[in-house]
Amino acid sequence: MTDLATDVLVVGGGPAAAWAALGAARAGARVVLADKGYCGTSGATAAGGTGVWYVPPEPAAREAAMASREGLGGYLADRRWMARVLDETYARMNELATDGRYPFPTGPDGQPLRGGLQGPEYMRRMRIRIRRAGVRILDHSPVTELLTDADGAVAGAAGYRRQAREHYRVRAGAVVLATGGCAFLSGALGTNTNTGDGALFAAEAGAELSGMEFSNAYGIAPEGTSVTKTAFYSFATFYQEDGSVLEGAASQGGRSVIARTLLDGAKVYARLDRADDTARAAMRRAQPNFFLTFDRLGIDPFTDRFAVTLLAEGTVRGTGGIRITGDDCATGVPGLYAAGDAATREEICGGFTGGGSHNAAWAISSGSWAGAGAAAHARSIGSGRAACRPVTGAGGAGLRPTGRPAAAAGHRAAVELVQQEVLPYDKNYLRRGDRLAASLRALDAGWADLRRELHGEGADLVKARQAAAMTAHARWMYTAALARPETRGMAKRLDHPDQDPRLHHRILVGGLDRVWTRPAPKAGVRT
Repeated sequence: MTDLATDVLVVGGGPAAAWAALGAARAGARVVLADKGYCGTSGATAAGGTGVWYVPPEPAAREAAMASREGLGGYLADRRWMARVLDETYARMNELATDGRYPFPTGPDGQPLRGGLQGPEYMRRMRIRIRRAGVRILDHSPVTELLTDADGAVAGAAGYRRQAREHYRVRAGAVVLATGGCAFLSGALGTNTNTGDGALFAAEAGAELSGMEFSNAYGIAPEGTSVTKTAFYSFATFYQEDGSVLEGAASQGGRSVIARTLLDGAKVYARLDRADDTARAAMRRAQPNFFLTFDRLGIDPFTDRFAVTLLAEGTVRGTGGIRITGDDCATGVPGLYAAGDAATREEICGGFTGGGSHNAAWAISSGSWAGAGAAAHARSIGSGRAACRPVTGAGGAGLRPTGRPAAAAGHRAAVELVQQEVLPYDKNYLRRGDRLAASLRALDAGWADLRRELHGEGADLVKARQAAAMTAHARWMYTAALARPETRGMAKRLDHPDQDPRLHHRILVGGLDRVWTRPAPKAGVRT
């Protein structure tokens, strides 16, 4: 067993984790980063590309950028946080161009275009930067639980090194959870590492979650593929099988029509026929990976019709996650910080999806703040004390069953149950209270079973914990959705299609064996 000590442990390997590691190292901390995959290639960003909420510091432009999301998000966002993220993102993207030497393209006027990033190149450079900063990277080393000290403060984490086939432990002064959201192994590109692990770890340590009802994100993808780059479908016309236009179907505001058609067993087709020649060329330059699938299949998406489907993206493209309690992205649990998609993005998005651009800006900003905050916390307790504190594992479900462990590979049945209740459009996307309640009853029973019986060794331990995290995630989502009987932001309820002014607040959720919710009014929200 490998036993390490450090000031700050960052859990994850995507952009939020990389910025957190860099922020902590710059603050003078010793940093270890533990990634489930290979840092720089794992996760949703590394697999594709993303826009970035990058807005020059011009008052009119900033005002327009903030105002554009407020109504969409049900007026649950916070302008102070919006402004902070816009400032931080602008500075860090400019730094990426100078210090990171990222090859941003230039426009016709010769000015750099910094509103988008190619994921593979972005994350390749971020890995180089954190290694040069002295960060120790543990690749293929998924964390399986947090460690806490006698006072309940987070004091490190334990995990399993896949390639070495050994368990490991890292004692740390503070931990940053940047593990991404949860897409429930839906098959969406780059999301197989996004199983909600960080949220489970945080809840086991006593943290709360927020915005979990805003989790029913589904991305459009060509049928049989995994690429959910939905932005370009704003140029699409959608068709029925007979070639007629599917009325009401659209990328924005008409995805439910697509879902209902697919539920009826009919196919839906798309063609990006609303893009002119200039837009077509710009789209290929901006997101070349979007077109790889079409090129390999011999399809010209601008002239050929192609079948599409919807893939669940959960809290990867949704909004919910670990509640943030301070400007440094603290969680309310001493020694624990959260960043990126593992954390709620309500501060800047309210109740509407952050898509790519807002989530990318949040990853950069929250990662930087969480890393610096974790370094300050570690410094306050001293490296010597952090390394020698007695620690206890905080993990439960899938790790320490309360009853007799069941046969091996029990995680497969747990995952199948979650997917049965979360992936179908008529349960999660086209939500109704009776359907949510029925699914929640099944998930609660599944949780009781896995809490009592699920256990794994070695690599199966990682799979057992992933199954537990997905089950917990689904229960938090549906419990919060039932606590919001209205339609606000992306939390749409067919049985409550209107916005209810009495529910103009955020909803906190937590608990493991017994899930609870409570309202959390935000100061200064608009009504």
